[in-house]
Amino acid sequence: MTDPSAGLEEISIQAMSLVGTPYRYGGNTPDAGFDCSGLVRYVVARAANVNLPRTTEAMGTRGSSLSRSEVASGDLVFFNTTGRANSHVGIYVGQNRFVHAPSSGGTVRLEDMSKPYWASRYNGARRVVDGAVNLPPAPATPVPSPAPAPVVAEPAPLPDDDDPIAAFANR
Repeated sequence: MTDPSAGLEEISIQAMSLVGTPYRYGGNTPDAGFDCSGLVRYVVARAANVNLPRTTEAMGTRGSSLSRSEVASGDLVFFNTTGRANSHVGIYVGQNRFVHAPSSGGTVRLEDMSKPYWASRYNGARRVVDGAVNLPPAPATPVPSPAPAPVVAEPAPLPDDDDPIAAFANR
């Protein structure tokens, strides 16, 4: 099970707070607007104090690569939208959705990765913030083993009636 760190959660929260900000090619602030890499770089720097490169291609080499099942809120998701790998980037926010700055005339928005357009262009995901760890599965609740049977001392053999000392000692 993947446990997102506070840094990853904060990345997701910050990304969601910028939904509606205008798209601007080369933009990298809320006032100027954002392109996809400018949005990701801005959010990750403020939320997790991680300085990413400016281009999506370079971002695609940072952090650790994740399988689709490992992606957690706050991870970066990459797409091939121009015929080259990692030509678009967004921030995964959970429930198969990501925040990104899509194109001229648009705004930063929330998108469903399962839509055919995005699903067919998905290139992978990367975690650029330390602290998110894969926790091992919880150990099975141990089943207590049965307690060993108490050791019961064998009773002393009954004395012969002919031995008065043994008969007296066993009383």
